[in-house]
Amino acid sequence: MEPRPQMMVTGVVLDAPDANDLAAFYQRLLGWSVISEDPGWVRLAAPAGGAGLSFQTESDYRRPVWPAKPGDPQMSVHLDIQVADLEEAGRHAEKAGATLADFQPQDDVRVYIDPDGHPFCLYL
Repeated sequence: MEPRPQMMVTGVVLDAPDANDLAAFYQRLLGWSVISEDPGWVRLAAPAGGAGLSFQTESDYRRPVWPAKPGDPQMSVHLDIQVADLEEAGRHAEKAGATLADFQPQDDVRVYIDPDGHPFCLYL
């Protein structure tokens, strides 16, 4: 096998009907800063470094359904966000604009839906 070239994951990209609106939600939720912004594209960075989050405007965006049934638009990715207190973090997520998902698969995890339908999990 040939040597592998150096590679590093620098972020996750979420599609949205409006990249700026979804980036603003995640700024409120996480407290991260915008490090680049172009038409249809926004990138946020964590204060402590590591992989960031980017958002791109997709004109044909279809809101995912979670949990999906046959024929529903499937989620392609979700974020796991570690928290110290599920109740406090949940209240903060709702104030930022998230909604608690109807289906909750675990006691120590809370699934929320961002304004554009992407699920994310708060966990201990």
